[in-house]
Amino acid sequence: MLPNVLSISAFTRTTLTALCLSAAAQWVSANDAAPTGVAARFLTAPVIDGEVISDSAWGRPFATQFWQQRPQEGAPATQETEVFVGFTDDALYVAVIAYDTDPEGIIVSGQRRDDPLEDTDMFAFVIDSFRDGQNGFLFGTNPSGIETDGQITRDGGAGGPGISSFNMNWDTNWQVKTQTGDFGWSAEFEIPFKSLRYPADGVQSWGMNFRRSIRRNNETVFWAPIQRQHSLMRVTDAGVVSGFEPPRQRNLKVTPYALGKQNGGNMIESQSDQEFGVDVKYGVTPSLTLDLTYNTDFAQVEVDEFQANLDRFSLFLPEQRPFFLENAGQFAVGVAREVELFFSRRIGIGPDGSQIPIKGGARLSGKIGSSTNVGFLHMQAEEVAGVVAQTDFTVARVSQEFANRSSLGVIFVNREADELDQPGRSDYNRTYAVDGRWGIGADGQITGFVAKTDTPELKGDDTAFQLAGNYSSEAWSYSGGVTQVGKNFNPEVGFLRRRDYTKANVRVLHRIRNSSWKNMLELRPHVSYAGFWGGDGLHETGFLHIDNHWEWQSGFEVHTGVNFLHEGVREDFELAPGKVVRAGDYDDEELQLVLMTDRGAPLSFSVRSHIGGFFGGERVQLRPTIRYRIGDAFNASLAWNYNQIKLAYEPKPFDLNIARLRLNYSFNPKVSLQALVQYNDSTDVMATNLRLAWLTSADAGFYLVYNETRDDDVGMFREKRNEWILKFSHTFDVF
Repeated sequence: MLPNVLSISAFTRTTLTALCLSAAAQWVSANDAAPTGVAARFLTAPVIDGEVISDSAWGRPFATQFWQQRPQEGAPATQETEVFVGFTDDALYVAVIAYDTDPEGIIVSGQRRDDPLEDTDMFAFVIDSFRDGQNGFLFGTNPSGIETDGQITRDGGAGGPGISSFNMNWDTNWQVKTQTGDFGWSAEFEIPFKSLRYPADGVQSWGMNFRRSIRRNNETVFWAPIQRQHSLMRVTDAGVVSGFEPPRQRNLKVTPYALGKQNGGNMIESQSDQEFGVDVKYGVTPSLTLDLTYNTDFAQVEVDEFQANLDRFSLFLPEQRPFFLENAGQFAVGVAREVELFFSRRIGIGPDGSQIPIKGGARLSGKIGSSTNVGFLHMQAEEVAGVVAQTDFTVARVSQEFANRSSLGVIFVNREADELDQPGRSDYNRTYAVDGRWGIGADGQITGFVAKTDTPELKGDDTAFQLAGNYSSEAWSYSGGVTQVGKNFNPEVGFLRRRDYTKANVRVLHRIRNSSWKNMLELRPHVSYAGFWGGDGLHETGFLHIDNHWEWQSGFEVHTGVNFLHEGVREDFELAPGKVVRAGDYDDEELQLVLMTDRGAPLSFSVRSHIGGFFGGERVQLRPTIRYRIGDAFNASLAWNYNQIKLAYEPKPFDLNIARLRLNYSFNPKVSLQALVQYNDSTDVMATNLRLAWLTSADAGFYLVYNETRDDDVGMFREKRNEWILKFSHTFDVF
């Protein structure tokens, strides 16, 4: 037991708010000489066809000097890059000419919208339209014209640990076209102002930064230099682009959908269904958006990936439904995948994982002024007889931002329904919390929250808190913190991995680069520890990790580590069907080895392994993944999670395996066909998901989906469930 750790609770509750309120210190940037420039007002909009060189509308380049972050930090870029920035009354325009002395060496991977850009030559930029140094938007492409966008909060997590700091699933309407040639490649972006959020009116200066990657050299360059420990999402260090005059406008978009479904069980019974619904988006101000939804459906969303639970705590399955992902970072409070006070997957999904129909809802989110974030969400899920009553969900959030990545906020989460077995009696659960961040200089930050829940049958010991700090410079990173969750703390519209515990964690990492190294890029030796103690004093989990990451300039990477493990098991639990871990204390050691080849190559391979003790016995875990691509159209990956486990009191070892095959073919950036086939041998379940998507806009289009689940019946796969789904939605831009 840790009495000193436990006693920090009272101190935290009385001082956290004071720490956050003192955050209005002077913004100290890691780069005091950030570049500046003036955006051009275009009298004639450029033609968006990718031909930057031949289009005189672009005028003179806005930026030409780029600096390496890797492999040689601070050195000039090895290839010339020209960036152009301008605007009209309706849209922002950005263009790039990425000159290349070896155009045959350009690597292109992926065409599908929001495919990762890390494995391809690419160009991307961020926009911090409010100049708050914390929030922004990311847009990017590669030579094949992929459309990738995302939403940044909390400075992209650059200041330290946080949740939902980058929302890759945020989508808005814009277009990009590209061209390749003997000069290299070029791209033209057109982003309507109504697809962005910005202050109400006047001539404005926005934070912007531009990144180019030359994949064959594993070279990354920036317009505004960024230190090696950060990424493009570090909007604090963005340059300044002045002269923007965006319109003060409102925007109304209506997106109706129609859906047809045919499903059956055991290939005997089948039934069909049709549904209709609509989403409405209204820009109350250029910085505040109202979203309405009726009869919300998520049939086009990718299915969850199978996971192996080799512990007695809850698995985390990330949210994938588009309606809940926009501005998700504004509602995120807590510790990622451990204590999340609001977890939108609790809405519209039943206790057994089945989908609960959503009648509708509303969300108001955005900024009031330049530094106050607001969010309000209300959803209503339908009653399912014998499973759940009609349930209302409400979330209210306000966060005030201060200088230097600091903020202070509050959140309220409410679930309310009638008791299934006692009509007229209210069944409710509420969560209240205060959270804050305090930026210290350019590299340090203190974060924390204090929360309380209200559940009718649970009284007392219903609070939770965290206090954490971190410091991250080019050479060193330090972090540590304390988290405590009470026995009766019960955020039913949140996520708790475990209950009734105190956690202490610390981590130290050193980054080593040497200009005399010819092939090695960086060494990252580090050590970390996380310990969990139950409310009764039982040492539940201890994890001491000692490791070194070896990264070569070619992209080849090896991790060599050792883990010292402790598990305190209160009561027996089933690890796999018929395989039980008995109550007791277990101390083990294991080797942790990771190998990764260059993912920019057409064929790449990685493997993660844990070999050593496991709950007093032994485990060999291998997680290999093979990736293969043909040009920019076809991508495939085969992943296997293999576990051979020998428990101390079992006579023979047993195996747990999960296999996953993912295939994707992109006909063009708008049309793609993908397949996901998964198999779990511990439950003898095979699942197949096929999806044809034809996007007409960022958030609408045509989808044809086939889902099938089979289980093992006396040695032969028997169909358990299958369904065909046809969905079409279209966005009408009313004004």
